[in-house]
Amino acid sequence: MKNVIDILKSVGAVLENDHFVGNSGRHMAAYVNKDYLYPHTEETSQVGKLFAEKFKNTPIDVVVGPAVGGIILCQWTAYHLSKLKKKEVLAVFTEKLPDENQVFKRGYDMYVKNKNVLVVEDTTTTGGSVRRTVDSVKAAGGTVVAVCVMINRDPKIVDDKAVGAPFHSLAIYEFPSYESADCPLCKSGVPVNTKIGHGKKFLEEQKKK
Repeated sequence: MKNVIDILKSVGAVLENDHFVGNSGRHMAAYVNKDYLYPHTEETSQVGKLFAEKFKNTPIDVVVGPAVGGIILCQWTAYHLSKLKKKEVLAVFTEKLPDENQVFKRGYDMYVKNKNVLVVEDTTTTGGSVRRTVDSVKAAGGTVVAVCVMINRDPKIVDDKAVGAPFHSLAIYEFPSYESADCPLCKSGVPVNTKIGHGKKFLEEQKKK
């Protein structure tokens, strides 16, 4: 089976040597564009299988992912876990509020109460959205047995403490990220990529200042 980096590269989802702005607002020279993965169901299924294989011996009843990308990953992970464990493993998701919090809607909190939960996410720079998802699972009465992301881009920042639960990744693809005020790419005048990531939003906010 391919590793997750090879899968992402096969669909053109690993981008380098540019100036990107991530969901967290941090700037970086490389970017994992998970949106290039999800149109490819075979490759997305393979990633879900990698998650499932990693936790096949861990007691898990439900897989939870934060919207949007986590919805797709939690579905495929639960699908493959169900096959490996020969029992139904459910998949539900949290949704983002205007204040950036991740909460259960649609009555999905009832599926995690008193259950062992695996939280999955695509990539993380600061661990913020994962942490908010973990908090929502705990608030709903679930036990987070593990958190796993496809790619950990900065292991110095994202760890067990940052996400509030035992943290894992399918791979580490390490490259530094910066606050905009400290970004060497900005200081060197490298144009921000406005087509991928949150560069367009960043530039619009800069104009308002």
